[in-house]
Amino acid sequence: MEDTSPARIRAADADRERVATTVQNAGSEGRLTLDEVEERLTRVYAARFTDELTALTTDLPRPAPPRPGFPLTREALRCHPALRLHLAVAVAVAVLAIVRWAVLGPGFFWPAFPMFWLAVSLLVHARVRSFRERSGAAVPY
Repeated sequence: MEDTSPARIRAADADRERVATTVQNAGSEGRLTLDEVEERLTRVYAARFTDELTALTTDLPRPAPPRPGFPLTREALRCHPALRLHLAVAVAVAVLAIVRWAVLGPGFFWPAFPMFWLAVSLLVHARVRSFRERSGAAVPY
C-alpha cells in the first residue's frame, strides 16, 4: 500500500525550545493556566515532528515583530565605516565651533545650532541605513 501523506519533518531541539518559550510566555501573560502550561510543555518535549509542535500554539497569538531600536548603536558604528566617518566629522566640526566660540569670547552659545543639525544629520543617516538593512535593499555607502 502506498503512503500518500505529506512527509513529516522531524523537530529539532531549537524548535522545541522556541515553542516552549512561547508556551511559557503565554502562561506568564495569563493566557494559559498553570495546568495547561505544564501539559503543553510535556507535549512539547515529547513531540517528534514539527506539526505536533505547531498544534500546541495555534490558539495563542503570534508575538509582535520586534520594533527597531535606536539606530545609532555601537554595533552600527562598528559595522558601518560611513557612519563612523560621519560621527568623526560631526564631532570635529562641533569641537571647532566650540573652540572658536571660546576664543572669540563666550557670549551667546551659538555652536548649539550647528551641533543640533549635525546630530540630526547623523541620526537620519543611521536611521536610513537601518531601514535599508531591514528592507533588504543594497546599501551603497
